[in-house]
Amino acid sequence: MEPTVSIIEESGKRIVLIDGIRFKGKRSINWDDVRQYARKYVGQSFVITESGDTIHIQSDFPDEYTGSKYTHRLHGTVAKAKANAMAGIPELIQTAVGRHFRENIGEKHQRNAKYGWYRYDAWFRLPVYSENGDVERYNTFHASLLIRHSSDGKMYLYDVIDIKKETSNPFES
Repeated sequence: MEPTVSIIEESGKRIVLIDGIRFKGKRSINWDDVRQYARKYVGQSFVITESGDTIHIQSDFPDEYTGSKYTHRLHGTVAKAKANAMAGIPELIQTAVGRHFRENIGEKHQRNAKYGWYRYDAWFRLPVYSENGDVERYNTFHASLLIRHSSDGKMYLYDVIDIKKETSNPFES
């Protein structure tokens, strides 16, 4: 079943509410399934409301999202959160805030990130289910959207990193 995705506003922040869990697993996430799902976004573009920047999704995104060093280190709740955040990629881009620039210092990306990197902050919320399948509560997560500024002058979503569960949760529902 496809999760429903909406944008809510709470405590002055726009939060992407992903009401459903697509990628389940007690022990591990099937990243091949996530990669396959991510391919539906390739070729699409979304606009960040705050900055007006157009962010494109290129064919390297599914592999980077599911195969990065960051992703391979994830486990438990954060791995599940990253996998399920995929359902809200358009909304995460739209609600991203706090654009921060970083020079490209890695040789690996001299061509495809010629003009550096941008990071944006975004928040999303996922349901936590009780044993009988009812929504018990929602967990809110902060994430950084990693955007590369390519030699063609366009900006591309590269990965979603630094995902952290909000512990002192002012967003509790």
